[in-house]
Amino acid sequence: MTLGTDDRIALGDLVARYALYADRRDIDAMAGLFTGDAVLVLPSAPEELDPVRAFTGRAEITATLSVLNAIPVTFHALVGQVFDAGPGPGTATGEIACVAHHLTERDDGRTSDLVWNCRYTDAYRLDGGTWRIARREQRIDSIETRPVRRRRNG
Repeated sequence: MTLGTDDRIALGDLVARYALYADRRDIDAMAGLFTGDAVLVLPSAPEELDPVRAFTGRAEITATLSVLNAIPVTFHALVGQVFDAGPGPGTATGEIACVAHHLTERDDGRTSDLVWNCRYTDAYRLDGGTWRIARREQRIDSIETRPVRRRRNG
C-alpha cells in the first residue's frame, strides 16, 4: 500500500493542527485529533527524555495535555515530517521533528524560553474517513534554556 497525495496532505494538516492547537491552548481540539482508543506516550522531562508515561483514550489524553494551560506562551515549530503507509489498509506512520518553545516567568520576574528539540513517532488510522492519531510517542533530543529579551503579552 502507498499513501496518495491527498493522504499526505491530510496527515501534514493533522500534525500541524496538533501544534497549532497546543499554542492556542485548545486542548479539546487537540484531543479530538486522536482516535477514541489512542495512546499518547510522553517523556518525564527533564529526568527522562524517552517516552515513559502512557495515556490511553481521549479523557486521559485531554487531562495530560491540559498541563499546557499553565505555560503562558508556547510556540511549536514543525521542522520535518515524513509519512509512510502503515501495516494495513487505512493506516500510516509518521516521524515528526519539532522545536517546542515554552516561555515561562522566572521567580526574578524575567522570562525564560525552555526549548525542547523533539521527535514524534506516530501511528495514524482512518477514522470515519478522517486521519487521526492512533499512537504518538514523544522523544526529546535536547533541552535548552534561553533568556528572553522581550515578549508580546496576549
